[in-house]
Amino acid sequence: MSEHEHERVAAVYDDFGRRWAHGTSPLFEDWATGIAADPAAVARIAALPRRLQQPNLVFAAARWAGCDLVPYASWGSWLAAHWDAVVAITETRSTQTNEPNRCATLLPVLSRIDGPVALLETGTAAGLCLYPDRYSVDYSTPSGRLRVDPVAGPTTFALACTVDDEASVPERMPEIVWRRGIDLDPIDAADPDAVAWLATLVWPGPDHDARVARLRGAAAIVAAERPEIVRGDILEVLTDAARDAPSEATLVVFHSAVLLYLDAAQRRRFADLVGGLGAAIGRRVVWLSNEVAGTLPEIDARLPASLDSSQRFVQTVDAVPVALAGQHGAVYETRPFAR
Repeated sequence: MSEHEHERVAAVYDDFGRRWAHGTSPLFEDWATGIAADPAAVARIAALPRRLQQPNLVFAAARWAGCDLVPYASWGSWLAAHWDAVVAITETRSTQTNEPNRCATLLPVLSRIDGPVALLETGTAAGLCLYPDRYSVDYSTPSGRLRVDPVAGPTTFALACTVDDEASVPERMPEIVWRRGIDLDPIDAADPDAVAWLATLVWPGPDHDARVARLRGAAAIVAAERPEIVRGDILEVLTDAARDAPSEATLVVFHSAVLLYLDAAQRRRFADLVGGLGAAIGRRVVWLSNEVAGTLPEIDARLPASLDSSQRFVQTVDAVPVALAGQHGAVYETRPFAR
């Protein structure tokens, strides 16, 4: 294994700890920066296929294998002793984090679309984000809290999101008349083992404790609905999956933290595919994206020069940046893009 590959892995883990886990999951920050500074750990991870090297996957696999949530000084030794078991889990699992709280950052856009809406999510996992209209949401605004409930009434749990402008809070739920997902390996929300794995992917720490309860509450709703999720590569099946959307509805193609798993050429192909989807299927299409900065150059070119997007997605509508959205849906900020 080349020295360059070791340096790359160390940089990935250091960045994960210092930029993404910092301030939100102290334990994962400690584990990630600990690995980055541990040549033996870096070498073990660098020897894995790229897909298995992801910090989220390695950490979740270790937790699935029964590790204690202890500092790296102890956890690093445990990881070395149980490395084969951890790798075996990474080979059969994936980082299909399905965070329903991201729906709180989708609703400001979806609720402002006139008329019926059809949803098509790429990288949908279990489909928990296909039901933004079925969950109660508590929005914290500069002037106080505002709650938005489903038409059928409040749910036993609520999503939570802090917004920097009260105008972002939806006045109503969108009228969603059709839903479909696409995923390489769909998850059944009715499968207890699958939901338990999704819960294991939730980061440890007080900022994340409520996420597990929301995930399980959302999974129960989705399990009762049983959404249609097409198994396949989004680059290959997107157009066919979109053709069945009702012609009278606005089709919204959306995704969160999906394009980072594609290389630059695949991202370009996906952007071109979505950009031409309306013409291909003969109806109105809105492209709603929550991805990290650096995903597509044409979007980066539209970002304010001094923008700090740490721990946030850049939300775009038809490739135009409109907001920063917390990676787990906890914040939604439009002021950086106010004109």
